Amino acid sequence: MCTIDIATLSDLAALMEIEQASHFHPWKPSIMERYLKQGTVVAMRCDGILTGFAIVTVVAGDAELLNIAVAPAARGMGYAKQLMAAVEEKASSQQAERIFLEVRASNVAAIGLYEQHGYCQTGVRPRYYPAPEGREDAWLYCQELTL
Repeated sequence: MCTIDIATLSDLAALMEIEQASHFHPWKPSIMERYLKQGTVVAMRCDGILTGFAIVTVVAGDAELLNIAVAPAARGMGYAKQLMAAVEEKASSQQAERIFLEVRASNVAAIGLYEQHGYCQTGVRPRYYPAPEGREDAWLYCQELTL
């Protein structure tokens, strides 16, 4: 059985394990710790084990999905979809009118997830992300929320 809650500092090691397994250029623990202290990390736990997370902030009616990841062994089970729904619910509960995000142009799985959730591409940041062969574009997405 899986549940979704707000992660705490005690989750830092498990979050960093997922982060490092999921991203070419993972966040530093100090950055993750800052968002944990702010209460902006949504955690998915299956049978008590942290299997995924998302980080969403809300400022002045705009939410931003800063990070989302699912443990490699738990991918393909619909957990990212559940995390996206939780992110949208959290943003709406804080009166966000829209959610913004950016994604590597090569991250086909994430782009599919976002578009399936109704996000529309709004722009490109050329050469934004570090990549094994130089730099990679970031695609910008947005979705309007219904309050």
